[in-house]
Amino acid sequence: MLDIKFIRDNADKVKKAIADKKIGLDLDELLDLDAKRRDLITELESLQALKNQISKEFPKLSAGEKKTKLLEIEEVDGKTGSLKLRLESVLEDYENLMCKVPTIPAADTPPGNDERGNVEVSKWGKIREFDFPLKDHITLGKDLDILDLDRGAKVGGYRGYYIKNDGVLLMMGFLFHALKKMSAKGFSPMIPPTLVKQFALFGSGYFKGRDYSPDTDEIYMVGSPDIDETGKASKEKKFLVGTAEPSILAYYAGEVLESAQLPMRNSGFSQCYRSEIGSYGKDTKGIYRVHEFMKIEQVILAPANIEAADALQQEMLSISKELHEELGLPYRVLRICAGDLGAGKYKQFDMEAWIPSRNAYGETGSSSNFLDWQSRRLNVKYKTQTGEKKYVYMLNNTALPSPRIFIAILENYQQKDGSVVVPEILRPYVGKDVIK
Repeated sequence: MLDIKFIRDNADKVKKAIADKKIGLDLDELLDLDAKRRDLITELESLQALKNQISKEFPKLSAGEKKTKLLEIEEVDGKTGSLKLRLESVLEDYENLMCKVPTIPAADTPPGNDERGNVEVSKWGKIREFDFPLKDHITLGKDLDILDLDRGAKVGGYRGYYIKNDGVLLMMGFLFHALKKMSAKGFSPMIPPTLVKQFALFGSGYFKGRDYSPDTDEIYMVGSPDIDETGKASKEKKFLVGTAEPSILAYYAGEVLESAQLPMRNSGFSQCYRSEIGSYGKDTKGIYRVHEFMKIEQVILAPANIEAADALQQEMLSISKELHEELGLPYRVLRICAGDLGAGKYKQFDMEAWIPSRNAYGETGSSSNFLDWQSRRLNVKYKTQTGEKKYVYMLNNTALPSPRIFIAILENYQQKDGSVVVPEILRPYVGKDVIK
């Protein structure tokens, strides 16, 4: 969410961002509602000032004058009630549009209408050439008895899966390795809630609008009612998070931090849930695209300084690169173009690891800088050394996700005899050099 004064003063730039990001928003309509909102607030303040003045004079008046003034107060109350109803209606429409206003992308954001406009900015590792018939992760997982998709579908439904035996040690090994590295890099570890209130997901930008919509938001809403501390059913909606980011950001909601605390680095381990409603028909086989998985997430709260935030984003990316390199997985980094950039994002980079069966790179992480778009929604500020209160800048990045790293390791490390070599750094976790 942007500051309305900034929107008024930079309407042309905001309109361009709306067009570039293909947001369904008429900015002129929003500005018109803003003008109506301000006019109504001014009228209400004038009426309240008049009522206060009458109340102040009231004790000094005669009985006849008091009767007249009471009629005036009654008239003021009537007008006030009518204006409040009008303001309530205007505010409803105003807030629905305000939450759609996008962050203006960084000036050096590549142009482009969709993912085809994303630009490769770096690449690492040599892509392996196989001298035997290549197996995909589905075949490898079944043959090695570390992945069961049939029973996964039987129990969990479409996109369900079981990780088994040495596969569990492998997966938990690289996740724990990532968590340890994040801690060594100064990121405080967290296991945050995965069942959260609506404000956490709206605040972090995981709803397309003000409220949850099952038609557009790739989020699971919990159907059964929650029970509050009194034992009564709560009417508050609960949701499953798609990443640890919303829970970690909401941890600081409504707080004012000290500048000395920033930048504040957190890493979160969580189960992640995604409905994938926008990916119908895509990647229907295997575990490349699933409804639930695990992930280590990086989250930073930074001072309101773009140069500092850019440096912190690169710091997070460097950790993800280091993790991929330690696992021996060839990767590339993409700079995301304007047309593929989310509404709240100022700058984004994606990490992609090489997946042999796809003969292509596959996304294994995303690094985003939101500036103060999320912190305004969550009301997270910090006090500068001069005592001024500012909204923090919020950034996030994937350290490692479970399924796609699992896929990349199996396929890149497969051997002619059908076994999979365990990356050296993970052998202490798996307890062996080769999965047979």
